[in-house]
Amino acid sequence: MTSIEHIILSPRVRFDDVLAWVDGHVKSLPAEHIRVADALGRVLAHDVTAAVDLPAFDRASMDGLALRADDTVGASIYNPLSFRTVLDQDDLPPVAGVFVHAGDRLPRGADAVVTTDQLVDAVDGSCSIQEPVVSGAHIERTGSQAVRGSRLAQAGRKMRPADIGLLVAAGIGPVPVVRRPRVRCVVAGRDVSEAGTPLLRGAVYDANGPLLASLVTRDGGLVTDHRRVKPSIAAIGESIVASGADVILITGGSGRGADDHAAAALAEAGMVAIHGVALRPGDTVGMGLTSSGVLVFLLPGTPVACLWAYELVTGRAMRRLGRREPSLPFSSRIMNSERKIVSEVGMTEVCPVKRVDENTINPVASFAEAGLGAATQADGFVIVPEGSEGYAQGAPVLVYLYDEASSIVAIETVPKP
Repeated sequence: MTSIEHIILSPRVRFDDVLAWVDGHVKSLPAEHIRVADALGRVLAHDVTAAVDLPAFDRASMDGLALRADDTVGASIYNPLSFRTVLDQDDLPPVAGVFVHAGDRLPRGADAVVTTDQLVDAVDGSCSIQEPVVSGAHIERTGSQAVRGSRLAQAGRKMRPADIGLLVAAGIGPVPVVRRPRVRCVVAGRDVSEAGTPLLRGAVYDANGPLLASLVTRDGGLVTDHRRVKPSIAAIGESIVASGADVILITGGSGRGADDHAAAALAEAGMVAIHGVALRPGDTVGMGLTSSGVLVFLLPGTPVACLWAYELVTGRAMRRLGRREPSLPFSSRIMNSERKIVSEVGMTEVCPVKRVDENTINPVASFAEAGLGAATQADGFVIVPEGSEGYAQGAPVLVYLYDEASSIVAIETVPKP
């Protein structure tokens, strides 16, 4: 038996050991600088600090009359106080006010704004107020949002729309973000048809390519190279040694059949660290490194196994590269199983489930039975560890839930064109 054959037929590795390998070999990518406006969803590589006070001056937060709060003492419905209105000027005269809009700079001396709905008897050149205001009413003080040198956003933060607005308001130019992982997706196999075209005899549609591209995009990666190759050591090996990728995903050719050459190709181009995992679906997943240190993942050709091999193994690496939270990108909660969940001891198994109510789930047809249909019809899944035979009826289980909003669709009849 050759060394390559030994790699191909290696026994299944414990799932926990696979995660430990990923965590030990995957480090976050370096930073790149991009425009703030393009940073939505990107992860900050370094802290961003304010170069100026925000706001840079005292300004109105509401439309109204800017004045001195002390001048309003004693105002009441029985004793309305009249104020002379003047045009915007640097210094505010006593017992006078300047009409301002939200965001306008306050004249020197003004320390409050009386909103327009609180003004009475407003005529050209004067107006009255019927109740006093306190200093600071309806104004934003200089530096109230951030002072010069303070931290606006912390390294590791995934940028949200509010972050974009804050940084632009603070005058931040390019921001340092973690570079997105560049991914080469290689589909190894024969007789593949393109979706939307007639299915050739004996062929299948390539579900894995688009499936992986969507998963990579969700996890912050960028598919820069998508190839279809023959299931041969030479063809797969050529796609492994080509430059320009941080991660190489090879789907198909990872099993134990006569045409499964992915592990052998990786062994020639670098090293196979793991091939065969005690995971269902996805037990033929493999991983390793090229001679130049590029991560390579060997994913099963069956779409449902490809999905779960990515979700539980490859996705963790992708998120680590982009300095994202490495754990599964699903919400989770403890729920009760209305029926027994059965699993084989010695295998970490993913079991699809359906919600019965807020606190109860039921197992549904397995992935082995329903394929990707089980994932689309389920509300979530349960991971049964390898040392367990499953869960008894009524037992509390940790359930990972798919995005609930995406599974509830308002159906509206649309006329056909």
